[in-house]
Amino acid sequence: MDEKAQLIKLSEENHEPSWLTKRREKAQEQISQLTMPKMEHFHPGDVDFANKSETICTNDASSENVTEDFETNLIQFGTDTIQTNLSPEMANKGVVLVDLFEAFRDLPDFMRKYFMTEVIKGDENKLNAEHLAYLNSGILLYIPKNVVLDDPIEVKLIQDSTKKLNWYQHLLIVADSNSSCRFLQHLTTVGEESNIANMMVEIIAKPGSHVEFSSVEELSKKTTFYFDRHAKIEKDAHVEWAVGLMNSCDTLGEIDSELVGEGSYANSQLVSVTSDKQKYFINNRVTNRGPHSTGLINQRGVLLDQSKLIFNGIGQIVHGAHGSKADQQNRVLMMSPDARGDANPLLLIDENDVIAAHAASVGPVDPVQMNYLMSRGIPYDQAQRLVIRGFLGAVLDAVPDKDVRQKMIDILERKLINGQKYQAN
Repeated sequence: MDEKAQLIKLSEENHEPSWLTKRREKAQEQISQLTMPKMEHFHPGDVDFANKSETICTNDASSENVTEDFETNLIQFGTDTIQTNLSPEMANKGVVLVDLFEAFRDLPDFMRKYFMTEVIKGDENKLNAEHLAYLNSGILLYIPKNVVLDDPIEVKLIQDSTKKLNWYQHLLIVADSNSSCRFLQHLTTVGEESNIANMMVEIIAKPGSHVEFSSVEELSKKTTFYFDRHAKIEKDAHVEWAVGLMNSCDTLGEIDSELVGEGSYANSQLVSVTSDKQKYFINNRVTNRGPHSTGLINQRGVLLDQSKLIFNGIGQIVHGAHGSKADQQNRVLMMSPDARGDANPLLLIDENDVIAAHAASVGPVDPVQMNYLMSRGIPYDQAQRLVIRGFLGAVLDAVPDKDVRQKMIDILERKLINGQKYQAN
């Protein structure tokens, strides 16, 4: 059976609507015609996204490696949703949190309107086309109009690398007018196979809504990771990103906030630590389209060993977005002479009545700080971790949810200790 026939068979097994099957087929045809994502200082050969494993799966996921967690609202293991636990209060308010394929079956008109139509397009580049063609996992979160959730929505997304299967995972969040929610995802890997993780997030923030999206990430060394996270932010809506990139794998990704409505607001906070021979290439972009909109970027990275980290911060204010603000900080701290880091700020301004600023720095650790700490009897490794914590603190302290902040700190500490073990060898 050829790949197209397999794809059609999979769509039938999932009972997908015909429009989705047609979009899959079209995306599959476009893969060979499209190029890799374009990013400053990234070349297609820098990260290997050649298909390492099967791209089309059958529905045979096994969740024996996962235990139930009743404090988590949803758990996915590879292509299988193994737990959904929405509180009665949320359900009574009309909140929808379901497996993406269940949403395709039960809410076909809703999904046809929002899935990869307004925010991310399947024909933007080769990896996006692969994502649409081979989609095998995902979640829909819908917050109804005027619903304010006090408790966060927490999900665990576990890559199944116990077998050779690439992971094409999609999260769609639609926050209706004047709604509010906090969403936390935790990414991990189980297994030792080499696989691709191709993950997308679409956020549609309707007028007056407020979405806090947080992600703490620990994908394994044998993964190759691509992510594309976009938000469409309408009038007076707010979207806040808080991302801790602590993966052990090569990573290519973009966070993009489209401020389309007047008074819209986006704040993109990101921390990253690279070690071993990892390579990270990250675009963080905010586009002010609506007047009186605000777009903020603050990203900080730490490099250990022989790793490489590229931060591109892009702030664009288009003509007509008068009274808007774009501000960004991109800072990289190199803890090893063998590491390579770049912080590249870019401002594209096409309007006069605006405020725009940027800051960037790349450099080694301050020896005065290290000497001071060590003179107080603090061992070298611990002193190094304290300096790094201080450097990342400006971003970590700004993460609005204290539980998310603590999870990021715990994972950061673990990653630093592991990186120092590598450096010692």
